[in-house]
Amino acid sequence: MVVDTLPDEVVSRLFHALADSTRRDILRRAAAGELSVSRLAEAYPMSFAAVQKHVAVLADAGLVSKERRGREQLVSTTPDAVEQAHRALDALAETWAGRLNRMSDLLRQDKPGNLPEAGKNRHEREKH
Repeated sequence: MVVDTLPDEVVSRLFHALADSTRRDILRRAAAGELSVSRLAEAYPMSFAAVQKHVAVLADAGLVSKERRGREQLVSTTPDAVEQAHRALDALAETWAGRLNRMSDLLRQDKPGNLPEAGKNRHEREKH
């Protein structure tokens, strides 16, 4: 499972970066094409420095890369990291689906008609 093979800090950085709606939007915009940080900043009602911080969180998680070209710092999505986050989410969903299935099985087994020697308490069953 991917989540088990990735260090916890990597998964935490990915999910932290994706937890913010502005960062998810930056990621979507960068996926459509390389954008400068200053161009990105025009799209948000926040300071340039705040947008830079959001980009830094995304870069720290490996979701975007930054490249300096002249005076501009260009941001682009890192497809491998996005796929890694997708696989980590799939693995978590798979884990939880398995847990829910096991819980459902246990609940079905725990119904009174399904118990061996239904109606007897544990102490009475152990005597026999």
